[in-house]
Amino acid sequence: MIDVSQLFLPRGFRFGATTAGLKQSGRTDFALIVADAPASAAAVFTANRVTAAPLAIDKENLRATGGRVRVVAINAGNANCAAGRAGLDAARATCRAAAETFACKPEEVFPSSTGVIGVPLPAEKLVAALPALAESLGSEIDHFQQVAQAILTTDTVEKTAFARFEVSCEPGSAKQEIRIAGVCKGSGMIHPQLVPHATMLVYIMTDALVEPDVLNRYLLDAVETSFNRISVDGDTSTNDTVLVMASGASGARLDDGNADFADALRHVCTSLARQVVADGEGLSHLVELRINGAASNDDAVRVARSIAHSPLVKTAWAGCDPNWGRLMAAIGYSGAQIDPGRIDIWFGELPVCREGGRAPEFDKTAAHAYFSQPEFAITIELHQGNGFCKFWTTDLTHEYIRINADYTT
Repeated sequence: MIDVSQLFLPRGFRFGATTAGLKQSGRTDFALIVADAPASAAAVFTANRVTAAPLAIDKENLRATGGRVRVVAINAGNANCAAGRAGLDAARATCRAAAETFACKPEEVFPSSTGVIGVPLPAEKLVAALPALAESLGSEIDHFQQVAQAILTTDTVEKTAFARFEVSCEPGSAKQEIRIAGVCKGSGMIHPQLVPHATMLVYIMTDALVEPDVLNRYLLDAVETSFNRISVDGDTSTNDTVLVMASGASGARLDDGNADFADALRHVCTSLARQVVADGEGLSHLVELRINGAASNDDAVRVARSIAHSPLVKTAWAGCDPNWGRLMAAIGYSGAQIDPGRIDIWFGELPVCREGGRAPEFDKTAAHAYFSQPEFAITIELHQGNGFCKFWTTDLTHEYIRINADYTT
């Protein structure tokens, strides 16, 4: 039998999860990702000015270590946000306990939290669970899946992605295999605005040997066309985090400009981003927006976000209603450079709008049938330049309202 752990999981990491008692369901809610030695690390965080306590500690710790992480400690069921000084104390207590458990510096611990905002985090539960959890860690695929399961909140499925490829680090040298594995959670409160540039938590591991500053540049490039191109409900979480760690265990050293690594990392990020949208709270449709011919890429994104955040557009999608006029309205107030008389729209391959007006061959019945599929694409040509983007979003359903109307009750 093939051990998939030896095919996909990066070397140099161990994983595990347990029940600390934070989730009312009694399911696992505390996960660890532990590097065998301090790993190079880079991270991006939410642009929301109200941020959870762990993010403040994460930023402090990354600065203190020059971008090195030994332990990632993730709890679900409590966001540790809007908890004042007690929230910071809880995050630091978790770091100290993890550092003692794994004989590392507190600054080498990266805490993360997801769950209800405004409730104090009982860090003592995490501290009490640490010793037994540390003993149970492993590097097999089932240990990795434990993390994927434990970090879920309103998610309905686990979200993982993998890539592997071979590189020759020097001309004429033997090829070395590099692996990348990612795990994330996210379902609602999804409109990441990650900087520099439901909560979404993303953890990506690789066994490549990459310095933190180089890793950061690769991450920023990958995030821009993946996690910064999705929206479920237009709400930007207080806890959004994307962390990438490189253990160096493969021995394959990478510098800037390695196209294979950039493509593989982008593939993992895009796969995870799409999985987040596909698991959007209450969704009945996954929608891919393809914006072409914008004056710039930024303008293309402005148009996509304007459409993705329109309640009128999203509710029309929920009813399989091919109301393309709502798209035109959202394009018009997007702030992007447009000429209304030059806009073309297609639903899949079906022409809908040509030169700003209804296409003569528009077939409403066919369009309705196309929108009845669980996934569909909308292409918009602006004829303003060479800017483009792909953006993934969802409809807005009665089920989304039900989930979020009684989230805490």
